Amino acid sequence: MKSFAEYIALAEQAHGHLCAGQILGVRMALCGLGHLGIEDPQGADRKRLVTFVEIDRCATDAIGVVTGCRLGKRALKFRDFGKMAATFCDLRDQKAVRVVAKESSKERARELYPQIEKKNEQQMVAYREMPEEDLFSTQWVRVEIGLQEMPGYKAARIVCDECGEGINFQREVVSNGRTLCKSCAGERYYEVL
Repeated sequence: MKSFAEYIALAEQAHGHLCAGQILGVRMALCGLGHLGIEDPQGADRKRLVTFVEIDRCATDAIGVVTGCRLGKRALKFRDFGKMAATFCDLRDQKAVRVVAKESSKERARELYPQIEKKNEQQMVAYREMPEEDLFSTQWVRVEIGLQEMPGYKAARIVCDECGEGINFQREVVSNGRTLCKSCAGERYYEVL
């Protein structure tokens, strides 16, 4: 594993700037990996780990930097719960730990560094040095990851009867005897112009 400073530098580079969320994300990932005993997430242990993130904010980029989990590798899973939380799943040992940033950590940062006026700077300093137990709550959890969600999973590609676009990973919807993509079945996030 890299040093904390190296991960911070990589997170800043990947995200485009350094902020309290980046520091929190690096610490969160290191906490999760530590609980699982995963020492080389981007090397020898890279196929052991799947990570679920619950927010699309700064910390998520940092978590990906530390764990090596990426959407494109199907090892990073996004669940839009709006929580500063992530679950780290060890596929080999069938263990998972959910790590949640404590709301009280913001107040603790204010208590530790009242002389720093800007909240982000205050949190950046505090989050680097606060003990894990002041930053996070952790819980062992069970995560059922279906075969179709696994990294490296291959399946037949289906073509939507409506739009003709390809559909991967059994994401098709059968409606009235027709095979449709989720968009054509009504789950569209965009409007065709």
